[in-house]
Amino acid sequence: MGIHKVIMSFGLSIVLAGGSGCVSLAETPGERFDRRMKEFAATCAQAKLQPNDTACDILELKPADPLATEEGRFAHSIKIPNPVPADSGYKPGMTPEEYFNHLCKTEAGEFIYKTVENVEGLYMMRPRESAKNDYLLEHLYAMEDPYGLAVGVRDSPQDYFVQPAIGKYQYLESPLPPSSKREAHHQYRRYYRDEKAHPGRRFNTAINGQFVHVPYIVAMADVSILRSQYGYTWRGITRPHDRELGIAGGELIILDLQSNEVLAVRRSYVRSGSVRNSPTGVWWLTAGKCSKESLKMDAQFINEVLKPASQE
Repeated sequence: MGIHKVIMSFGLSIVLAGGSGCVSLAETPGERFDRRMKEFAATCAQAKLQPNDTACDILELKPADPLATEEGRFAHSIKIPNPVPADSGYKPGMTPEEYFNHLCKTEAGEFIYKTVENVEGLYMMRPRESAKNDYLLEHLYAMEDPYGLAVGVRDSPQDYFVQPAIGKYQYLESPLPPSSKREAHHQYRRYYRDEKAHPGRRFNTAINGQFVHVPYIVAMADVSILRSQYGYTWRGITRPHDRELGIAGGELIILDLQSNEVLAVRRSYVRSGSVRNSPTGVWWLTAGKCSKESLKMDAQFINEVLKPASQE
């Protein structure tokens, strides 16, 4: 049996076990995930894998390690004015929905302590994680901040922060990607506006509710010194009972880079674990959100705190 047939067979067995595609409410998302992963492992162990087959790669994923990188360690070391309590308020017997609603009511929100006017640019201290494949989206533990997956700026952040008409800043700085061949003295990458950077290249955007094509003007340079006075980072929230009930939280933190003063924090949660068409019951892209306000993109919230010098 080919691996694609194996996976289809595995998915079908899960659907039948749940009763016409329904999931069992007697199981927690964590119990359901563990059970299905064991079934998947047994199926993959019997499969005759073809070269370069990736269909069983989900079994190789591990729980996210927030402290695996320097950027992650710094993000989790930040002391914020309103830290989440060690006691999340979970009570034995709470359903995933009850616990999720409790967290949304008692902990989620936007907390702005100070705003700054006329900001030219900013430092993206920890680039967002991306879901490189569906397996990450189906895994209960492999992503540190599934909430940030929904609202965070992951791909082409320079377009959201620098490129008109979406981008409002003159520049965006970030750590130099590890995959880049760096000069010894280069540690950062700076995206900045240069109207001559890409002659003839156009960018699709919206102005006053109308879709338009404008010149693409974002240039890039690797540099050794930061210009930014302000920056932002993110971190996941991990406490007992959260993931096992299909809940993941995340915080976005905006800082004064000179004093490390926390200017603002946004915190929210998402919930998954009972998706009928996912072999594990998890699909983070369609996870439930706390509220409409929690759908606000990173860039929108940052613009409200670090007010751009130019709105163009």
